Formats: sequence, structure tokens, C-alpha cells
Amino acid sequence: MLKIREVIVVEGRDDTAAINMAVDAKTIETHGFGMNPSMWKEIDRAYAGPGIIIFTDPDRAGENIRKKIKERYPDCKEAFLSQTKALKKNDLGIENARAEDIIEALRKARCSEREDLEEFTMEDLRNAGLVNGSLSKIRREAFSDKLGIGYGNGKRLLKKLNGYGITREEFNGAVQSISNKENKK
Repeated sequence: MLKIREVIVVEGRDDTAAINMAVDAKTIETHGFGMNPSMWKEIDRAYAGPGIIIFTDPDRAGENIRKKIKERYPDCKEAFLSQTKALKKNDLGIENARAEDIIEALRKARCSEREDLEEFTMEDLRNAGLVNGSLSKIRREAFSDKLGIGYGNGKRLLKKLNGYGITREEFNGAVQSISNKENKK
């Protein structure tokens, strides 16, 4: 399976599912026009790290979302599907595309393949109190906010840490920061 280095920005959950059936990649979902500050922070982080590929539906709404993202990240990569390849029973969207069409679109976008060099492990998250503890959820929320990577459960957090180019120094700094705040309470 093709492993994509960049983070793919899609419109919704069904698009993420289709992408994950075709390639091994991380996605950020805009939830249509529901683009909130947390999502922008997460895209900022991905753009500064491994880079992003915009992959929105080939319709007016998708093009408007693409335009809005492209204005903010002019050097990002873009993947496109024709309406013909994204249409299924009068439903138009990336989620309807065949895996081979998604792969072809990402290759045309000049996606980069990634190596599976995992900097962080679940053990790192346990040692930092980010999983398997009574305060883990609260710590993950503060930690994710500090790094600007969006909240997720332990498994999702681990994927983001390894996929967004977070350094060990940034990880340790964020853990220290939330520990300092907890100690001041």
C-alpha cells in the first residue's frame, strides 16, 4: 500500500474512509465549511511539517473550500478527481471514487512516499500520562492544544505525532508545559 508523507485535507469522514482504503495517509477533515480555529491550527501544523495535499470534492462546495485553503497555503499540493470518477448514483464526492483513481490523483499531485520511522510509541504516551490514566483525557486535550494538532484519543494522537513531524524536543516541551500548569493548581 502506498504510504503518503503529506497530510491530505478532505471534506469529511467518508472521504477519509475512501482515502484510507486506497493509501496509508493521515487526513484532516474540514467538515464542509465548518472550518474552526482548531482545524486551521492543525492544518498549520501539517503544512509546516510534512506538507498538505488538498483533495476536495469536484463540485462547487469543494472548489470553494479548496480556494479558501489554497489562499492560506499557496505552496500546498492539490489532488483532483474528475466528476466522472467521483460520481455514484447521483452522489458526487471523493468517497465514491475507486481506490485506483484516488491513487492516480495523489500521484499526479506529486505526493511523497514516507518511510515508517516512528519517533513516538504508545509507551511514550503512557510515560507522559497521556493514556491509561484518570487524567489522560484532560492532559491529551492540553497537550494537543499546546502543539496545535487537534484533539484525539491515544491512538489518533500517536498517528498525529508521527505524521506531523513533531520533534522529541517539542513533545517534551509540551509535556513539561502541561505538567507545570498542573503543579500551579
